[in-house]
Amino acid sequence: MNSTFTKNFKAPDEAKLWAQMIAFAPVAFQVARCLRELGILKCLVASPEGLTAAEIQAQVDLSEYGLGVLLDGGESCGLVQVENGRYTATLAGSYLETDPLTRVNMNFTHDVCYQGLFSLEQSLRKQSPEGLKVFGQWPTIYEDLTELPPAVLKSWLEFDHFYSDDAFPKALPYVFRENPKTILDVGGNTGKFAMACGRYNPDVRVTILDYPKQLGIAEGQAKQLGLQDRVHFQPTRLLDHSVPFPKGFDAIWMSQFLDCFGKDDILALMTRAREAMSESSHLFIMEPFTDRQKYEAAKFCLDMTSPYFTAIANGKSRMYRATEFIELASQAGLEVIDECSLRLSH
Repeated sequence: MNSTFTKNFKAPDEAKLWAQMIAFAPVAFQVARCLRELGILKCLVASPEGLTAAEIQAQVDLSEYGLGVLLDGGESCGLVQVENGRYTATLAGSYLETDPLTRVNMNFTHDVCYQGLFSLEQSLRKQSPEGLKVFGQWPTIYEDLTELPPAVLKSWLEFDHFYSDDAFPKALPYVFRENPKTILDVGGNTGKFAMACGRYNPDVRVTILDYPKQLGIAEGQAKQLGLQDRVHFQPTRLLDHSVPFPKGFDAIWMSQFLDCFGKDDILALMTRAREAMSESSHLFIMEPFTDRQKYEAAKFCLDMTSPYFTAIANGKSRMYRATEFIELASQAGLEVIDECSLRLSH
């Protein structure tokens, strides 16, 4: 990872400011979100020459008091700057308003994670998703994902899809190098990859293996796209390791699936995949590994996602290093024959 940015501060004042930014991070987050949600950043981004507080207030539904609280907080957070009584958005403020990655991450953090992360310490101690109780009494988020409140589910799906959708077009040529006719999509979720395969190759047949409620969403997508004859569905409880994966597939695909589990389950899932493979079939695993990131912002996003898995998802999973997966694959009796890095635009 190449980066000129360092958090190994030498100056005490800089280190102390960073410490206070962390101490007040939940406050800063909500200030930043309100600046975005209430349209203040939108006004400032659209007016690079700057606006007075009165000009901003004329465009947003907020009192002078409320606007002042947010502008002062935004200035301290580095999102807003003021000169001669005129406010402008900083580059960071512009990213917060216009950058799709930042928007998806903020919505996910607020809607899915924010309340549940209050129970992070308890979740770490118990190795169970104590924060998930905010939404329901479920063992993990996956079995009852579709039962989440609509706004929460929307942010969850947008987050999940954002980190995979752009990668699929770049991954498909590798998957189809051997021209597979049948693919088993393990943990296929809402069917995004299966649909992408169906559009990429008119001859391929894809079977999605996942929880029953997940398959309901995917089945609807297949019908909408006219792929119901080539995308099939097999419900299962993925963590019942006594149930073998179905055999007879040319390729097995796992995309951002294994990071949803702890190492013991990952090893068991890899082993079940190996047992379902023939001599000529291949297993493809696509993951955003923390030790394969070129940019510090990307690694930061991944490292900050791990506590979501701890407090909300299942209490055991996290974002992993590629070296950890390579070792687990070896333990499962698999041989890594190729590694490919898919650099995404964001």
